[in-house]
Amino acid sequence: MIPTSPWLWTQFLACVVAISSAGYRLCRDGERLGEAWGLTGSWVGLAMLASITSLPELVTGISAVTVANAPNIAVGDALGSCVINLAFLVVVDFIFRAEPLYRTASASHILSGAFGVVLLGFIGLNILLSHVDGFHEPAIAGIGLYSPFLILVYLVALRMAFRYEHTRARIGPETARLANPKADLNHALRRFVLAATVVAAAGIWLPVTAAQLADAMGWNRSFVGTLLVATATSLPELAVTLSSVRIRALDMAVGTLLGSNLFNAAIIAVDDLFYRNGPLLAHVSPLHAITAMSGMIMTALAMIGLFYRPAGRVLRAVGWVSIGLVAVYLLNAYVVFIHGE
Repeated sequence: MIPTSPWLWTQFLACVVAISSAGYRLCRDGERLGEAWGLTGSWVGLAMLASITSLPELVTGISAVTVANAPNIAVGDALGSCVINLAFLVVVDFIFRAEPLYRTASASHILSGAFGVVLLGFIGLNILLSHVDGFHEPAIAGIGLYSPFLILVYLVALRMAFRYEHTRARIGPETARLANPKADLNHALRRFVLAATVVAAAGIWLPVTAAQLADAMGWNRSFVGTLLVATATSLPELAVTLSSVRIRALDMAVGTLLGSNLFNAAIIAVDDLFYRNGPLLAHVSPLHAITAMSGMIMTALAMIGLFYRPAGRVLRAVGWVSIGLVAVYLLNAYVVFIHGE
């Protein structure tokens, strides 16, 4: 028997509160750890915070392909989270009033954005190929050959970003601010691990509640995975982003969002490993390719903004890049809701 909707929404909101609170602690303690270890805010966001805040997507994906046998929710969550993370850049652009976002953020984020385009494009391509008549997805032991590629590109992206940020930290003006030998590492590390545990625990319960909500509300599973679950599991990114902006660590905020997208692409490879009915992308709706392409377009828009660095705002609210991000996001949401399975 499906629980009543009010109780389901109560559980859903409880997870929201837990994830949001833990996300704030992740940001504060992650910054302290980064300062003590001499890391730039961009790298802290890209690697440390992005991997932790993406734990709900990881847990949700594994749970969806094993317990629930719902590959559409798993892939929809991972790709939908990428689109939502990029939409969060609009929030950052709106609330960061000191300077326009793309004029202030480091151009080094273009590197992680470019890797994001590669990963999203490769995922979208394989989704479409798997639905071409006569095409059989190459696989080894039921695992698509695209999965090792996704993991490899993710690791290469982290390596290249680390080398670039390490060089920038050595020669840039941020070195003195980041190098803080007096930081209480043990205390910060304990709180960081505790916050990560809370995020993971809430992420385990999210797909269960969301699937029940889908049945209670009569929503299709592609919509639930791409929008509802993806929004919920992206709450840590939003919490960290808002906290980063609050402490004026803009590069940490942008790095977390773009780094989380890289991690989400790798999550699809992990989901494929746990899915035992064959290559994962061959068993999902081709509609997910539209979400992947939407993510590519949105990432490209952000990269253009980081390169061109526009100074103006539309109606003194957000930059023109943000207008484009909102338009693509709404279009993707509409298509998935109307045509989802």
